[in-house]
Amino acid sequence: MGKAKKDKDIKTNAMRFLDSKKIAYSVNTYECEDFVDGVHIAQMLGQDEDMSYKTLVTKGKGGGYFVFVLPVARELDMKKAAKAVGEKSVEMLHVKDINAVTGYIRGGCSPLGMKKQFPTVVDESARGFETIIISGGRLGSQIMLSPDDLVSACGGSFGDIVFDG
Repeated sequence: MGKAKKDKDIKTNAMRFLDSKKIAYSVNTYECEDFVDGVHIAQMLGQDEDMSYKTLVTKGKGGGYFVFVLPVARELDMKKAAKAVGEKSVEMLHVKDINAVTGYIRGGCSPLGMKKQFPTVVDESARGFETIIISGGRLGSQIMLSPDDLVSACGGSFGDIVFDG
């Protein structure tokens, strides 16, 4: 038999954050040593890419940080993203700064339970699903929850933030 992990062993900040808000979610874990992009993970696990969402962190012209949650196979439209958060422009946070800003690592960055809650926009496509899949807050961990619960938990909003097409 495989090694069963006790719930407390796999709890991440994102999961503890949801627990504290009494928001229902489920967890999926898988073997993952290094960063693998979300498209390959969805394919590896037989999941619908359209329901699998990645978390991208940006820095605004004014110096603030902004979080965007979008389908793994789509690209963030920087102009739409900036407009959604009321900034002139936003740029991707450098990989080397992810941990210092969010407390997470590349590939394990969840929009929930960061060191500080930054303004968060979830792509409006999420509204079309009962449940979406986001990072669980570490490599090899996923959280499944309703898009409305995600937006509610992070005090975020829905917006049109991806390139068309």
